[in-house]
Amino acid sequence: MQYMLLIYTDPAAGLTPGTQEFADMLVRYGKANEAYHADGVYKAGDALQPPSTATTVKVRNGKVQTMDGPFAETKEMLAGYYLLDCPDLDAAIKYAAMIPGAEIGSIEVRPVVDLTKFR
Repeated sequence: MQYMLLIYTDPAAGLTPGTQEFADMLVRYGKANEAYHADGVYKAGDALQPPSTATTVKVRNGKVQTMDGPFAETKEMLAGYYLLDCPDLDAAIKYAAMIPGAEIGSIEVRPVVDLTKFR
């Protein structure tokens, strides 16, 4: 089953690019990526640009509406994601705990619905 691991962090508690702490965190992300690939569970994953770069899209009564920035103000921001193919939730949780962002934020683990079953 595929699981989406959503990485949420508090920007105020985050690490600053260019610092040694940030570099160390990137090394730990690299180790997690290596484990995911070695175990054959990795499907996709990336960091996201900050919410200030977002565009929110809505369609109301057939009309497309866009708005700069995130839809809602929250303390934590969606900073990145992994898509992993794991045998079960326990395995997905094990891999989520390897994500360095869990140390300063939280990882939401969600099963992915296989829409091909509905065709």
